[in-house]
Amino acid sequence: MKSAHILLAGAALMLSAGAHAEHLKSLDASGIDKATSPKTDFYHHVNRGWMDSHPLTPEYSRYGQFNILNDSSNNRVQRIVNRLASTNPQPGTTAYLVATLYEAGMDSVRRNELGAKPILADLSKIEKTAPADMEDLFIWMHTNYASPLISAGPQEDMMNSSEYAMYAGAGPIELGDRDYYLLNDKRNKEVREAYVKLIQKSMQLAGYSKKDAARIAKNVLKVETELAKVALTREESRDIPSLYNPTSFSDLKAKYPNLPWDRFFIETMGIQAPETIIVTEPRSLEQANKLWTTLSDREKKDLYLWEYVNSASPYLSDDFSEAMFEFNKVMSGVQQQRPRWKRALGTTENFLGEGIGQLYVEEYFPESSKEYMIGLVENLRNALGKHIMHLPWMSDDTKIQAMKKLNNITVKIGYPDKWKDYSELTLDPSLSYWENVHNAGMWAQKKYLEKWGKPVDRTEWGMTPQTINAYYNPLNNEIVFPAGILQAPFFDPNASDAENYGGIGVVIGHELTHGFDDQGCNFDWQGNLTNWWTPEDAEAFASLTQGLVKQFNEVEVLPGLMANGQYTLGENIADQGGLRVAMTAFLDSQKKKGVDVTSEEALIDGLDPLQVYYMNYANLWAQNVRPEEMRSLTTGDVHSLGINRVNVSLRNLEPFFKAFSITEGDPMFRPEAERVIIW
Repeated sequence: MKSAHILLAGAALMLSAGAHAEHLKSLDASGIDKATSPKTDFYHHVNRGWMDSHPLTPEYSRYGQFNILNDSSNNRVQRIVNRLASTNPQPGTTAYLVATLYEAGMDSVRRNELGAKPILADLSKIEKTAPADMEDLFIWMHTNYASPLISAGPQEDMMNSSEYAMYAGAGPIELGDRDYYLLNDKRNKEVREAYVKLIQKSMQLAGYSKKDAARIAKNVLKVETELAKVALTREESRDIPSLYNPTSFSDLKAKYPNLPWDRFFIETMGIQAPETIIVTEPRSLEQANKLWTTLSDREKKDLYLWEYVNSASPYLSDDFSEAMFEFNKVMSGVQQQRPRWKRALGTTENFLGEGIGQLYVEEYFPESSKEYMIGLVENLRNALGKHIMHLPWMSDDTKIQAMKKLNNITVKIGYPDKWKDYSELTLDPSLSYWENVHNAGMWAQKKYLEKWGKPVDRTEWGMTPQTINAYYNPLNNEIVFPAGILQAPFFDPNASDAENYGGIGVVIGHELTHGFDDQGCNFDWQGNLTNWWTPEDAEAFASLTQGLVKQFNEVEVLPGLMANGQYTLGENIADQGGLRVAMTAFLDSQKKKGVDVTSEEALIDGLDPLQVYYMNYANLWAQNVRPEEMRSLTTGDVHSLGINRVNVSLRNLEPFFKAFSITEGDPMFRPEAERVIIW
């Protein structure tokens, strides 16, 4: 078969002769780099032209197809929000809440006039707390939008996902990953120095002297470093069974006796202490228990002061957000803050996203797209079932359980069947932006805590309809596709089947496969943490996954920085599964239509349908990324970089090699003995 760039050269001649009427819609052929062979570097062959025509602007640390759709979604949502504000909505309505919060975020004049005033009373409360009242202060902090040292809350019980369990674990370390605190290479030192500068600058803006701000920064870094020393590594965080440690409440108090557990549940959550607590990070709770008695009152107060100021900073005057931006420049390489309207819109969506989403789907999501997706998902489900039943490494007993899980996956498309009720939320335009955000946060926390003692509501969504993303929830055994992602290049009802299966089809297959990745495989068809594997099959699966880990570990992201195949394993399994399953579903769909994908009549703008399929997959991950962001993503993101999601994943697939005549000796080729096929 001819390579793609050769076929493209003849596309105009073939089309002019009227050989075939189907044209590319999602995939832009002008972006394909004919100078780069698909046999050498498939990612840049497909995406070089797109990358050249979409250079990074100062606002972005990375920019790709997702960002284009996010921008489109933001523009749509902005029009909705502005329209709501222009109708002079009645107090108490969702429209009023949306308009109030967004307008407060846009009112820079008032915010800059107020400066740090909205937080001074609370900072004073922290400072003036007497030694005898430090436990009261700890409880107050946890009740008011911060989680020093520990965190806890209800979540589906991993052993019985129809009910909520109470989980307890570590409080946050603001840099996210432990390595930022513990490693002493140049990059991590730069991040720590930038973090200290952020704390010092923010605390000075809050009214503290330079000397006091330096002390606060020193104490915060000390406490967070102590927590980082025992925090889960990135790899440990993916070991789901190790996070499930049921402990009786009496044993919890015996193991961690210094922490005020009774008051914590009664006063922070408004509930009596549960009989059983699921401890997710025993090491971290041990450290928190130790720190409670070894830290001085001054060190505790400094930690609380920073956690509070850090929470409030985005909603105060511009100098606070500019200090945060200087830190973000170091973390991601971004050169310019997002426009104010995008930041205000993000906050509004964070608290009122479903209210906006209800209007979004009425205007931008046709019911026909939902119907198309329902059929597409079933095609992918059937294809994954075929793969499972033909797996050479899995026994029949385990296959039966896998099929049971697959057949019971719930599918949610577009938008929730039941919309969120905001009637109990009160916002007041006379209050500051921070006060309204804080009130919205307290309302959200109250709604979250009200779940305790009730059955799990499986109709809830974890994303808003306008979100450009999708997810699999192992505890509900469900896949969810918001309306926002159902756009080109992922999905276009007018595009060819090859494009749609290579786009949204792979996304569907990806989410389905998450039910069987290194984390999803721990949960059964009901979403319960259950071992449904025979020992031999579990061993075979683990062996295959380590082969995939090795492939990604061999990738040098930047000089001296290697990819982390273990941390990204779940997403890499899902990428490969999505590619394989969607291809099977695509071929099945064409067979039903009587289309011979190898025939000249099936060509799409001169391209073989299988080539179009793989090219549109690569097109999904077209992006430009700053080096700082590449480092940050490699440290903290469970997804591999886009180039590796394409070039590494595809090098395991025989149909890909055939589609582009890739043979031994070509850089994109991988010998059969080194390929890894899991699902």
